[in-house]
Amino acid sequence: MILVNTDYISGKNFEMIGLVRGTMIQSVHLGKDIMNGLRTLVGGELTSYTEMMSEARAIATKRMVDDAMAMGADAVVNIRYTSSSVTQGAAEVMAYGTAVKFVS
Repeated sequence: MILVNTDYISGKNFEMIGLVRGTMIQSVHLGKDIMNGLRTLVGGELTSYTEMMSEARAIATKRMVDDAMAMGADAVVNIRYTSSSVTQGAAEVMAYGTAVKFVS
């Protein structure tokens, strides 16, 4: 499966199949959430949040790819990511794009 954030793939002709997406809502352990709250007082990277968001993006991407494969797609173009806070210490990540099938 080819994944790109452009609306084309060099050397490939394709037809659009449809919109595909994958979502994930992820949270951190309460203890890590408290530690991150304290970390904001002194500054620096909130590594557990960074890891949480990275894992959520990976899972959302996999779910998007699974959706595309179920449609018979060869690739997903114009991939985008969004995120939003659900509650303190939890966020939703969505990956979405256009599933395409290669043509001659």
